[in-house]
Amino acid sequence: MSRLPSSTPLFSLSRIWIITGNTFTHLMRMKIFYFLLVFVLIWLGVNIFKLPHTAGPEGMVGTEELRLLKAPLMGTMKLFAIIIGIVATALLIPRDMEDRTLYTILAKPVPRLDYLLGKLCGVLLLILAGLAVMTLLLDAVLWYRMQSILAEFDNVAAILVEQGQFTTAERDEARGELLSQGVTWDLQAAILVIFFEAAIISALALLVSTFSSSTLFTVVISTLCYFIGNFIADGLDHWRGTSGMEEGGIGELSTNAIFVAFPDYRPFKIVDEVVAGQVFPPDVLGGLALSTGLYVGLYVVLSWFIFNSKEI
Repeated sequence: MSRLPSSTPLFSLSRIWIITGNTFTHLMRMKIFYFLLVFVLIWLGVNIFKLPHTAGPEGMVGTEELRLLKAPLMGTMKLFAIIIGIVATALLIPRDMEDRTLYTILAKPVPRLDYLLGKLCGVLLLILAGLAVMTLLLDAVLWYRMQSILAEFDNVAAILVEQGQFTTAERDEARGELLSQGVTWDLQAAILVIFFEAAIISALALLVSTFSSSTLFTVVISTLCYFIGNFIADGLDHWRGTSGMEEGGIGELSTNAIFVAFPDYRPFKIVDEVVAGQVFPPDVLGGLALSTGLYVGLYVVLSWFIFNSKEI
């Protein structure tokens, strides 16, 4: 095992940033990112040139159209973030060991904590950059569709108000509902939550990769942990209710420990509710950010302990 000189600090932001930049550059060359980018551009293009529906105020078809537009686009962004988070992180350590880059880095010397943080931050930077580009495209698509829908809505609403079939208050309320489905801060916060979710699964994949020598094994285990985390909470809640578990007992502690390996992703499903038009409470965003920080920090520390014990 390589040992660091006593004068080498355990943690250095400059070293982490250098490793982050190199990792980001290396990941940008992978073909999977170009494939996903082309897929997203095609999907966005299809929605841009989609012919508008009739947006009559009595049916609010325009509001439903915008909801149907956002849902698959947000789903595409989430799929991109999760795939990159798992696959890219799973490739880092095995590929560095295969081409002996890892040995060169650790021989400089570079603390293993800096190496792990730099690699993880490189993946997160790539995810953040990809989501930022897709967010700009999504906002542009929504703005473009909103203009055509609003124009038709205003024309129809003006006629109905003159005919007495639609009051001014009803028109303003319907227009506000329509605007809430466009480019809003709540939508941007929901995209940030997608990044939070990807950060957790990326950190978990990093943990798995520290004791696994197989990229495929890391991808499979990380993917299983993600899917289990989306459903296990409901099962555990049902088990708590039917088993009569005592609060604070051994059973309760054991159940809570399961969430260390399988994070509860239910709070992150608020993204779907925001897409449907719900307001995003700031305190919920803060809670999700704190939860993400705790999970990522825990997985990084566990990764460090395991990786530090490996003979390299």
